[in-house]
Amino acid sequence: RVLRDAAGVIFTSEQERLEARNSFWLYRCREKVSPLGLDPPKPVPPRIREMFPAKFPQIRNTRVLLFLGRLHPKKGCDILIEAMPRSYDGENAVSLVLAGPDQVGWERTLRSRATQLGIESQVVFTGMLTGEMKQSALANAEAFILPSHQENFGMAVVEALAAGLPVLISDRINIWREIDYDHAGYVESDNLAGTTRLIERWMATSATDREVMRTNARASFARRFQIDRAVESILTILAEPPRGQ
Repeated sequence: RVLRDAAGVIFTSEQERLEARNSFWLYRCREKVSPLGLDPPKPVPPRIREMFPAKFPQIRNTRVLLFLGRLHPKKGCDILIEAMPRSYDGENAVSLVLAGPDQVGWERTLRSRATQLGIESQVVFTGMLTGEMKQSALANAEAFILPSHQENFGMAVVEALAAGLPVLISDRINIWREIDYDHAGYVESDNLAGTTRLIERWMATSATDREVMRTNARASFARRFQIDRAVESILTILAEPPRGQ
């Protein structure tokens, strides 16, 4: 009754709206979609850009894939390590940066697995990043990657778009439809095969197409997720006349 009689029920993404329809068999409501938003980032000066490689010099001269989030099984950190390429070197040397707090004591296991696979030098654990160091990590990454098993929205994905990073994500992140439509990254399933395809597709993307995708990422953020757009969206919904008027 609460949903049925409401003037509107607001979801933060199209996927969230669609999945809500399966909540219960009497489900009925006036659906609206209004995304969350962020302030646009400021330009990153050279001093800040250099901070991350200065602290983690092993990423220099590599193609950096950046994960921002909790080290948690829900986020797919384990399959990220399993999917990492073992044969790229030279111009295609790749580093995986796992930036986030270890809330469940999982880092030791992840480090051990990277060592077993012989890629310990390619996987960088940074702990939680904030402020200028987080800005620097985003500025030094080539792409953002998150093969999460479930995300209601995916604010870290939006942060990456704001920084002009193409996003490599699973189809369990509820804004995947928007990313796919805007050609702002690649979307695959949330398993090892899908995550491996994400990395392989990105590594095979030409420099020209990577630059196009960076432009698309910034445009997607500006059009959908910049805070002004989010405010306009919610205000438009709130200004709609009540049902029946």
